[in-house]
This record gives sequence, structure tokens and C-alpha cells, in this order.
Amino acid sequence: MKAKRILKDRTVYEGGYIQEMVIWEVPQPVAGSEHLYKYRLFFGLPGERIVGYDNERPKGDHRHYSEREEAYPFTTIQKLIEDFMTDVREQRRQYYANQD
Repeated sequence: MKAKRILKDRTVYEGGYIQEMVIWEVPQPVAGSEHLYKYRLFFGLPGERIVGYDNERPKGDHRHYSEREEAYPFTTIQKLIEDFMTDVREQRRQYYANQD
């Protein structure tokens, strides 16, 4: 089986903020992960990641939130997207709160 892209989505928000999600189903787990997905979820500005989820080898599943990087307990694609979108909504809420 070859890698199969199962999601590619990009949204540009007010202020130039970018949200991008790319998820692949792969024939073997990425080094450091135990599931059959390779993913990269990004929210930020060009050259500035604010929120990111990925499973870069050999780190495995992890999350970037501002300057923090921490392990992410991957369970399902649906939960991954929900967790990412929760973080994006919080960052966007903070952005709009600071516009007043």
C-alpha cells in the first residue's frame, strides 16, 4: 500500500492567520508512533507557529503550543482534529479579545 492522503484543508483567517491540516494514511507507523497516520496540523502566521500537532520522526506524536512542545496522546484522527481545533479556537478567541 502506498501512502494515501485522507485530508488536506487550509483556511486563512483575518489578520493573516493560517490553519492547515494534512493527514496521510501510511503503510507502516512513522518512527516514534504506533498508528498508521502521518499528520501535520498548523495554526499561525507565515514563519510563526502558534499551535501545531505532528508526528515528526523520531519524536512521534507531539503538540506545539506557543513555545511549549509536549507529547500528544494520539487516539483517533477525529480526536486529533477536535483537540487541534479547540486550541485554534482558544488562540483565535485571544486574538479577537486583544482587538478591542
